[in-house]
Amino acid sequence: MDLVFRDAEVVDGTGGASYRADVAVEGGRIAAIVKEGAAAGCLRPTARRVVDAEGLVLSPGFIDMHAHSDLALLRDPDHSAKAAQGVTLEVLGQDGLSYAPVDDRTLAEVRRAITGWNGSGDDIDFDWRTVGEYLDRLDRGIAVNAAYLVPQGTVRMYAVGWEDRPATESELDHMRRLVAEGMEQGAVGMSSGLTYTPGMYAKDAELTELCRVVAGYGGYYCPHHRSYGAGALEAYEEMVRLTRDAGCALHLAHATMNFGVNEGRAPELLALLDEALDAGADISLDTYPYTPGCTTLVAVLPSWAGEGGPEAVLARLRDDATAERIRHHLEVVGSDGCHGVPVDWDTIEISGVSHGSLADWVGRRVDGWDTARRLLLEDRLGTTILQHVGHEENVRTIMRHRVHTGGSDGILQGTKPHPRAYGTFPQYLGRYARDLGVLSLEECVAHLTSRPAARLGLRDRGVVREGCVADLVLFDPDTVAAGSTYESPRTLPTGIPHVLVGGTFVIEDGRRTDALPGRSVRRGR
Repeated sequence: MDLVFRDAEVVDGTGGASYRADVAVEGGRIAAIVKEGAAAGCLRPTARRVVDAEGLVLSPGFIDMHAHSDLALLRDPDHSAKAAQGVTLEVLGQDGLSYAPVDDRTLAEVRRAITGWNGSGDDIDFDWRTVGEYLDRLDRGIAVNAAYLVPQGTVRMYAVGWEDRPATESELDHMRRLVAEGMEQGAVGMSSGLTYTPGMYAKDAELTELCRVVAGYGGYYCPHHRSYGAGALEAYEEMVRLTRDAGCALHLAHATMNFGVNEGRAPELLALLDEALDAGADISLDTYPYTPGCTTLVAVLPSWAGEGGPEAVLARLRDDATAERIRHHLEVVGSDGCHGVPVDWDTIEISGVSHGSLADWVGRRVDGWDTARRLLLEDRLGTTILQHVGHEENVRTIMRHRVHTGGSDGILQGTKPHPRAYGTFPQYLGRYARDLGVLSLEECVAHLTSRPAARLGLRDRGVVREGCVADLVLFDPDTVAAGSTYESPRTLPTGIPHVLVGGTFVIEDGRRTDALPGRSVRRGR
């Protein structure tokens, strides 16, 4: 064999009890599993390299169901932010905004719109326009594997533009074609960002038509729905109803219950989902194990302020009368961009800026509309924020649910990113499984491996089983922990000495190797 992990405690991803075994890898796949106490005559596997796994847990690689590494995977070959956590597969194209499919105009616009998520992209050669071409670009070699969702907001930007109106029949046909082409080229589903322009301008009838296309290819719909604050339960119910009508599987992105209006209301969300599941709906969800959210500062503005695109937003901000109208919606009415809740500026912390002259703002709270307006103008909408609006009780309640999976929602851009970008998976294993006992270790690993693999339709990943792809993590259950904190968010985790992607070490003895074994993981392959 190429490699044997000797005397590992195997947590195989199924949720079943752990067991002690030797696990052998050959040709990028798990070739043999010999359990302790196997029948006489069953020889222990030998290999060119043997790793002593005594006292360590061997599990499948973790699948990040909600990642924003669309450009980071190309920009940063090291990508230790995810590799060091044991992540071996990320799902990109989230929240309805990413970089394919595009034409030249749409690419320029989407780059401006999500500078706060991924940077300007000035250091990237955008030598693709279609979903297939983007996946081909990933196939040149990346740190970990990646799957892709067709971003509905980008599709609408391409076919309709930034107007807040229903699509015409010809525009809807164009969007159907773009989604179908993306699915045919390997996308696993479609995402939406229904508090982000221009995707939020789509009504349910339009979204239902696009979901029917996705369903025809066996994909799933992953919405950042219309509210996580006021009206959150109604927004969840809308997505359940919409996908039921479309006959499409549903995966709820970062399924939180945030803001003061939702404190203690997680059981109501889970009751809604249980009723739909018991009636036969195909639903899953992901969350990150932290209370604050992270987004761009421009995202909290009302949707009407975003009509026409980034330059139109800046023009409205420059106009005193229009800026006052924006302030009124934010502070009094409750902006739809801020989930229908009047903004509490004390909860908003600057996590990153695009222009170095504003670097002193990072780590500070926004002290009012005048400051927010100035930052938006001077940073040309590139400011990222942490929004401290979550509830620990809700976080713990939702992560116990039977269809829960893990997703970092990790934005790697900015001087002081959310610690979830570097810490989500060890945070689940260390804090929530070991220290708090919210989940058993076996349950926790299943949430992070086999459940997401099942949603993605991957039969040979997400479990430790002979014949499966050797995406594997070896970690110390007693010491695994997130190193990242709000003060030092880029600190790498502890207790994860080895990570393999397709049988190749990307983390070896706690250090990143120079290997780039990751590739695109495409629907139907």
